Amino acid sequence: MEEQRRQTEEMRTSTRDLGELRDRMRVWLSGRLGLPVAVSPISHPRGNGLSSETLLFDASWTSAEGRREVRCVARMAPASEAVPVFPCYDLGKQFEVMRVVRERAGVPAPRTLWFEPDPEPMGAPFFVMERLLGDVPPDMTPYTFEGWLLDASPADRERLQRHSVEILAKLHDAPFTAGELRRLHIAGPGSSALRRHVDDQRAYYEWAHGALRIPLLERAFDWLEDHWPKDPGPDVLSWGDARIGNVMYRDFTPVAVLDWEMAAVAPREVDLGWMIFLHRFFQDVAEVMGLPGLPDFMRREDVCRTYREITGYAPRDMDFYEMYAALRHGVIMARVWHRRIHFGEQPMPDDPDDLVLHRASIERMLDGAYWHR
Repeated sequence: MEEQRRQTEEMRTSTRDLGELRDRMRVWLSGRLGLPVAVSPISHPRGNGLSSETLLFDASWTSAEGRREVRCVARMAPASEAVPVFPCYDLGKQFEVMRVVRERAGVPAPRTLWFEPDPEPMGAPFFVMERLLGDVPPDMTPYTFEGWLLDASPADRERLQRHSVEILAKLHDAPFTAGELRRLHIAGPGSSALRRHVDDQRAYYEWAHGALRIPLLERAFDWLEDHWPKDPGPDVLSWGDARIGNVMYRDFTPVAVLDWEMAAVAPREVDLGWMIFLHRFFQDVAEVMGLPGLPDFMRREDVCRTYREITGYAPRDMDFYEMYAALRHGVIMARVWHRRIHFGEQPMPDDPDDLVLHRASIERMLDGAYWHR
């Protein structure tokens, strides 16, 4: 267990110099606001986040209205030498999605402040949003190992779970039109949204791993085709990375919903399956380490029942969508392990299936045992 903690805590996610970024941010903000701006030392958050680079800092200035201090978070695309997790980072899309889900869906995405599409000022496009205070269930070390959520009362965890499902209900029930979704660059013409979503994931797999084949993931793609839903259900604006590790809570209530880079149009169950599976992933890790974890938290039957109570919609084909979540997570995590290999943090395994951290879970899904534990 200590070795896993060491590996995750030492995982490298940036190649940029924070002192230089601070100077460049100060110059950019001073030009943007037209007055001198002071920027605090920049830091990276601990515990979560492996794709976009996240910068934490405070900005302060004095204008005719008086002195202003703002706690900020900047998101920028990673440098190419950092072995990015995704092939492209449409920060303008993220910025706009966060704005509209806050305004139209009532989802507490952070308030967006500034977007800079020009890579010149900071070395990559970036946007800045408000930084709130609260608690986030950590990925590293996982919240199923230790911490405030594990130590909470069952009633408080139930409250957090319900509020988390309410985020999806608000988002999925928001009345976005097809035209509005196209303008957000998350919808397109042609086949069904689910078909496009899965095809995009297959293309991402090919990009992320090139000539290397990961047989387990390819078997999972084949399983999806063999178990395709007869009626995928209505298409909605999908968060894409719907998990409690992307939510900041205060008193077990969401105050900030984070990480919208995987937003897309998809059936409701894509987000539900992701939320359910990502907890099961961390629960399985805890059990492998001999820890009790949180076995009664974020169970499929409870999440789907709450969602149905709020929205009136009964989720269906959840075996398919949990497999799809496990597959998507497998492609991403195998790419993350490629990054570790690139930086000399671990060797390439003899069996490429071992790049998938939750290999055993997908194998149990493929043989049908996963859903009958």
